[in-house]
Order: sequence, then C-alpha cells, then structure tokens
Amino acid sequence: MGKPTGFREYARQGAPYRDPLERIGDFGEFLLPVVDDQLRTQGARCMDCGVPFCQSDTGCPIDNLIPEWNDLVYQGRWREALDRLHQTNNFPEFTGRVCPAPCEGACVLGIISPPVTIKNIECAIVDRGFEHGWVEPQAPARRTGKRVAVVGSGPAGLAAAAQLNQAGHLVTVYERDDRIGGLLMYGIPNMKLDKQIVERRLNLMRAEGVEFVAKAHVGVNVDAKKLYNEHDALLLACGATQPRDLPTPGRGLSGIYFAMEFLLKNTKSFLDSGLADGQYISAKDRDVIVIGGGDTGTDCIGTSMRHGCKSLINFELLPQPPAERAQDNPWPQWPRIYRLDYGHAEVKAKFGRDPREYSILSKQFVGDESGRVSGIATVRVEWKTVDGKLQMQEIAGTEQVWKADLVLLAMGFLGPEATLADKLGLARDPRSNFQADYGKFATSVPRVFAAGDCRRGQSLVVWAINEGREAAREIDRFLMGGTALP
Repeated sequence: MGKPTGFREYARQGAPYRDPLERIGDFGEFLLPVVDDQLRTQGARCMDCGVPFCQSDTGCPIDNLIPEWNDLVYQGRWREALDRLHQTNNFPEFTGRVCPAPCEGACVLGIISPPVTIKNIECAIVDRGFEHGWVEPQAPARRTGKRVAVVGSGPAGLAAAAQLNQAGHLVTVYERDDRIGGLLMYGIPNMKLDKQIVERRLNLMRAEGVEFVAKAHVGVNVDAKKLYNEHDALLLACGATQPRDLPTPGRGLSGIYFAMEFLLKNTKSFLDSGLADGQYISAKDRDVIVIGGGDTGTDCIGTSMRHGCKSLINFELLPQPPAERAQDNPWPQWPRIYRLDYGHAEVKAKFGRDPREYSILSKQFVGDESGRVSGIATVRVEWKTVDGKLQMQEIAGTEQVWKADLVLLAMGFLGPEATLADKLGLARDPRSNFQADYGKFATSVPRVFAAGDCRRGQSLVVWAINEGREAAREIDRFLMGGTALP
C-alpha cells in the first residue's frame, strides 16, 4: 500500500498544532489543517506489510480499511478514500480528532520507525468530504415500520441509531441533557472537538430520518416502562456516568468537583453565551490541582488554562512511563510510554514545566476557615511487583502539602447510574454495568439491549462506535430475523 519504498524515504510528520500560548486564549480547535502534499507523503509511508495489524484486534476496534484509504490518499483519489472510510466508521470526523489511535500503536512500521499518521489522514479525508459536499444524507429506500428507542446520544447511541435507520427502522434517540451528543457534546471540550462538527453530523442524521429528543431523562422525567411498551426494541447507550470519588478526609470542602461537572458546565456556558453568563466553574486566578491522568484529566488542564488559572498541578498515582516501550509492553500492544498531550504542553509553555507529579497519593484535603479547600496533603509512593501484582508502599518522609483552591477529580468512571436498571429490572454485572454479552448485546429483559460504556465500562469513543454498530446488527436481526447491516 502507498509507495513501496515510502516508509524508507519519508519521515513521519503529524498535523501541526497552534502555538500553545496563542491557543490558550480561546476555545478554537488546537490542530491546524494539513496541506495536501504532506498528507499524500504520509499516505505513501503505509507499507506493503502483508498483515495490517492496524486493523486487527490490537489496532482499530471498528476494522477501518486503513491501508486501502492510505493508498487512495497517496494517489489523490479522495472521494474513493471517503467511501472506504464510511464503510466501517459512521463518524470519522470524531475519531479523527479524539481517538488515541490504537491503530498507530499497532502499525507494523512502528516496529522500526515512527508509525503512519493514520489519525490525521482519517480526519483529513472526512473533512474534505464535507468541504466538497460529498457527504450527503442517505435516507433508507424503505421503512420496516419497526420502532426502536435509543437511550443516550453519545457515540454508541448515535452509531446504533445511524445503522438502524439505514436498515429502515424508525429510530428515536433520547438524551437527558439540553443538547444532543452526549460525551461528544459535553464531555469533550470545544478546542478538541468543535461542536459545530458534532451538529453537522446530527443535522445529517436528522435529514436521514433519525428523530432526537433532548431534555428526556429516561427513568426520571420520561417513563422507562412506557418507552419500553411503545417500541419494538430499546437500546441503552447511556454511558458510564458514575465518577470515581476520592473519599479522603476533607472531601466535603467546597471547591472540589468531579471533572465531568467542570467540563459540562464550561461547554454549556461557552455554547450558550461564550462564557458571558458566568454559569460555569471558573479556574481563573485559581491554584488548580487535577487528580488523575488520562484524556479527561488533560481536558480539565486545557480548560483551566483557557480560564486563566494561576498555577496547575496534575497528580498521577502511577509512576512516570518510560520514553520507549518496556520489555513487558511489546508491539503490537498499545505503547504505554511518556507522552506530552496538548494540555501538558500548554502548561509547560506558560509555567515552564510539565504539570504532572507521578507516584503521589492524596491523603487529605486541607481547608480554610470558610470551609473551602486550600490544599492537599500527599505522600510519595513506591511501586513494586509482588507475586505478579503491582503494589504500592508509602515512602516515609515524603509528606507534603500542595496549595490548591480548586481541585478537579478525574479518576475515571465506575459504571452507569442505577436508575434505568432499577426501573426496567435489568441484571447488572459485578462492576455495576448492564449485563449483556458482547456479540449479542441483549440484556436480561426481552427486547432491551445495551451497548457502549454502560455495558463494557469506561472506554474509548472508537469502542463505543464499535458497540453501537454491532448492537444495531443484533437488534436488526432480532426485529427482522436476519440482517444485512455491516
């Protein structure tokens, strides 16, 4: 694929970022467009590797036809590349921006050289498709008369809705927030995924016949049993929305928030008024500590920087990853290596250092006379492998108190809220997720299916799309006795 000798002739060159000190002044997207010549050159780096691990089980969960559209981009055949991309991915404009790209971690070229810039090429293909008007509504040729309700409008719910609609079913998506999009709308900040891009795809789905109902919290202000009785099938794709807490002394102090509350309020205020209404948790002139790494923690960092925080520190319980793959982390596994994400780069540019503090355990929140958090007492920890398991031990003499008047908890999510399971009588697995086997997606209640984070636990957007598509196939098979959905 690509140019047979391209991987030897061309170096990896990713999409350029806006200057960190410039981009923290607004919520515009931080990536810059990539010129055609660079994209074709990067497509040329795709090897004739024989077995494309990029689209294997360790690579892309939705089996994107990566070598095919890399080759088509190299040849300048963009329209055909877009057709290949849409065969497996309903929303490449989302994954091309927010996916951590497990495909690149599994790229065969990555054994000896930096991998192909798969994610950038994917994003460029679909953006060009919209720019040239190639992405148009594709309404189904016929309707089956079957009605399906989808609860949740995140990537899993939207992918399932798109697929079920193409099969001819009448699909209605219910979203508890005031805007459609779930995680894509309110869980990912605008500088990482511009909400006009989300709305663009939603408008396309509306034109294809999908109906959306906002402010519809099923199980709260929408009767779950009534919804179940009025539809031929019900798909739960409501995400894993229970945040992991940190129940240490002082947790009740004001100024401590879960990450998703911070991100949601910020994006809502930004979309409603450009933050002019003040209806958000401001980090301006605050000493901010973000507890927890990962994408959500980075998004809290980037948002705090745009507010104009006074300082920023990021606590991570685990040790700093190595610069290169460790011996127990071979290719094609996802490389667990040290990375400087966009938020970390912004802190470094403004304050002179990477904000992360590794191997640090929060022991207590410290407060002032008014009951507001003023700091965090911590201790350093040492990690050792005992009987094959990683265990931590506190290091005596490393106790420290860090100044903080805004603390954001970004330690992941435990599972879906219990409301729907209780209302519908669903069985749950030991981790509190809705019990439904992968491949079948059927819950313990007839005609009720589950997909995405509410079924598998907290995961990636691309895995949510995979589950939405796969669940749609099983729902179509259940309704019609067979399915032609891919």
